Amino acid sequence: MTTQTTAPETPSAPSAKTDDALGIPPHIGRALATGGAVLTVISTFLAWTWTSAFPGDLTVYGYPGGLQVLVLIGAALTTLFALSSYGVRGLGWLTPAGGDGAIKFAALATFYTTWYTVTAISSDLGGIVNLEPGGYIAAIGSLAAYLGARALPFERPEADPIDPDDTAWEHFKHRSSHRWQTVKAAYAGGTPRPVGKLPSYVEILIIVAVLALGLVVFTYGIGTEYDELFIGFLITAGFGFAALNKSGLIAQASQITARHQNITVCGAFVAAAAFPFTQTDDQYATLGVYILIFATVALGLNIVVGLAGLLDLGYVAFLGVGAYAAAMVSGSPSSPFHVHFPFWAAALVGAAASLVFGVLIGAPTLRLRGDYLAIVTLGFGEIFRITANNLDGTSGPDITNGSNGISSIPNLDILGFDFGAIHNILGFEIGRFANYFFLMLVITAVVVLVFRRSGDSRIGRAWVAIREDETAALAMGINGFRVKLIAFAVGASLAGLAGTVQAHVTYTVTPEQYLFAGPIPPNSAFLLAAVVLGGMGTIGGPLIGASLLFLIPNKLQFLGDYQLFAFGIALILLMRFRPEGLIPNRRRQLEFHEDAEAPTVLTKAGA
Repeated sequence: MTTQTTAPETPSAPSAKTDDALGIPPHIGRALATGGAVLTVISTFLAWTWTSAFPGDLTVYGYPGGLQVLVLIGAALTTLFALSSYGVRGLGWLTPAGGDGAIKFAALATFYTTWYTVTAISSDLGGIVNLEPGGYIAAIGSLAAYLGARALPFERPEADPIDPDDTAWEHFKHRSSHRWQTVKAAYAGGTPRPVGKLPSYVEILIIVAVLALGLVVFTYGIGTEYDELFIGFLITAGFGFAALNKSGLIAQASQITARHQNITVCGAFVAAAAFPFTQTDDQYATLGVYILIFATVALGLNIVVGLAGLLDLGYVAFLGVGAYAAAMVSGSPSSPFHVHFPFWAAALVGAAASLVFGVLIGAPTLRLRGDYLAIVTLGFGEIFRITANNLDGTSGPDITNGSNGISSIPNLDILGFDFGAIHNILGFEIGRFANYFFLMLVITAVVVLVFRRSGDSRIGRAWVAIREDETAALAMGINGFRVKLIAFAVGASLAGLAGTVQAHVTYTVTPEQYLFAGPIPPNSAFLLAAVVLGGMGTIGGPLIGASLLFLIPNKLQFLGDYQLFAFGIALILLMRFRPEGLIPNRRRQLEFHEDAEAPTVLTKAGA
């Protein structure tokens, strides 16, 4: 498709048309966006309602609270991007890819969060009469910023000719397609300029700042205390991330972290280890440890699906095998063996049991491909759950205690450190779940190390070759069956390793914890969604995807029966607009966006 633009008046002027739907000149639109954003910033320091009955206490002057903080962040971003687009000295680094796309997304974040807050106040308290002047000013200012951002210039694509002999339906599809292309062009960003070589300590400081920002965002999101605040957080975080991406800051940060991969990985684990110290109790450390378990298993599945390209729909069964094996040798009174191994031995038993099951299941089935392999793995997952239910002494031998599972699994005690007790570290009280959080962080580090070394090894290159074209890989001499079996066995053992910790965290292991699909992760469907959503073949992708897939359903419980419905719609939209995942490798990004610029160099895993 070609584009048609107006002739620029100067060499630096953009070749673009304004949004005809508004008819606002670009220079007035930019001033309106800037002024509206500044007005919204001021409004956050005013009272929005007269009563503290609305969560967050928005009655205080001079101190933003609750949703006002999110509106302040969105409005501040809009203001900074707008000032940068004016060429204000010292702010040019904020928009290395141009400021217009960033302004539009930041204005959207401000507008939607503000009007959601105003609507929620009116709905909860019984009308707009409950708004104070600050609420009205915020609504007007955010609307002005949004309208001004809409008027910023962009390259409008020219419509393809319409065949007059086409049906009315074909004409409708043609017009709809052109409208969608226009919307995409309106919010498109430019190509960010490359980051020059900076002193090493400066680049490391930038990496530290990025990780600290990530920790702050995660801690704020996981600690949202009421439903309205979490929804506002999702709106601000989603559009805010898009604004940073359109500005080019995300791309430049990625360039810097790529130069210091080892430092970035180590820094990420240090930032994660700091999370329990940001909490005043063990409430959110509980979510943290479950997120790590889910993310670690998803990363193991990423070896099977992301690197080797094998669709496994029963992967959660390997987590169950590891959990059951560890529970049986960890001193539980429900265990038929009545032994109590130290943790390192129980972890080896769990990982080895999952590895054996992975080989036993993979050996006869991995000669299948595609949908046939997926059906077989789905069957294995269900067979494991049904078998664990029947090994109760009635329908079969008494091994798993049937539907009651293995219960009363004792807390770990490693080198005298009781994971079930509260400990004081550096003046901070660290509770039971925080203790397991640190242990699970170590397990996650092991899985990340295995994934990185495997992806860069000879076997990793063979996995990628099998994933891209198995027939061509076989023709080049790769033993496809052996390579796929190794991927299956490694992925299964990593899931079993995470299962050994899960057994001690949950106290009880039951068959119903390991379903194919259900409202509560981990289950096979959520694990696969975490890999695809986050980005197949990457390290950060499944970790981010698993965190979102665990946190969002946990926070959307107020939707009741509509929870999975809303969650499914969100996934469909994400797959529609970003099918390569949140953190894609460059190869998959080019598969979905053929017009993107090809990279100069691809790593062995395509990351």
